[in-house]
Amino acid sequence: MSLPEPLIGEQFESNLAAARTGAQWAWTNLYRQLSPLVLGYLRAQQVPEPEDLTAEVFYQVVRSLGTFQGGEAEFRSWVLVIAHRKLIDDFRYRGRRPAEPAGSEVLESRTSTGDVEQEALDRLSEADFRQLLSGLTTEQRDVLLLRMLGGLSVPEVAAAIGKRPGAVQAMQQRALAKLRKRLA
Repeated sequence: MSLPEPLIGEQFESNLAAARTGAQWAWTNLYRQLSPLVLGYLRAQQVPEPEDLTAEVFYQVVRSLGTFQGGEAEFRSWVLVIAHRKLIDDFRYRGRRPAEPAGSEVLESRTSTGDVEQEALDRLSEADFRQLLSGLTTEQRDVLLLRMLGGLSVPEVAAAIGKRPGAVQAMQQRALAKLRKRLA
């Protein structure tokens, strides 16, 4: 497993300090570097509106930045922990309140505007990925996505989901075994 790319490398500390003072360019840098990771994690978790939840994650990041301490790797972990907690909150909320059907104006606004063939291929691969993950338990899926997509270490994942590192390793091994079996 490869390590995630640095957010902004050597300028991370100055970028973070500028973000704490409210500098728009600093927030733009942080958002551009981390939003694809958060959005990918939420999409892989099959969140109905991943873009909205990504916005909520970064709103929480803005509100809580004063409490953050650490370096670049810890910042990435911190943001993904916020995303994971927002995901859990969203599932709980949706479980209590059934969704209302969208009106025709919403459906018309979501029509395709790009390359139809590429969109079909993208959806096919995303559907295959979701199908593969659907055979895992929620905790196994969380562990794999946080470890592989998010690049978090076992202790960081353990802290995010409230489990011991040994339990995280066991869940990861069982999940990978299930995936191997399904792919064989």
